[in-house]
Amino acid sequence: MNTTKQCYFCNNNVKHVDYKDVDALKKFMNPYARMLGKRKTSVCSLHQRKLAMAIKRARFMALVPFVAR
Repeated sequence: MNTTKQCYFCNNNVKHVDYKDVDALKKFMNPYARMLGKRKTSVCSLHQRKLAMAIKRARFMALVPFVAR
């Protein structure tokens, strides 16, 4: 019995996690603008690393806030 959730990026055949796609990035952040962990998002390790880098780049470019209140 396989009850594990599948990776969002693998299922949707996403090759590159883009830092400019703010709506997709916000799906993997909590309301306080913090990144969610791999267990909560059910994203594979490869895409979790790419996602983290994309969120950090989006923060630096001021597309996503560092801290939200």
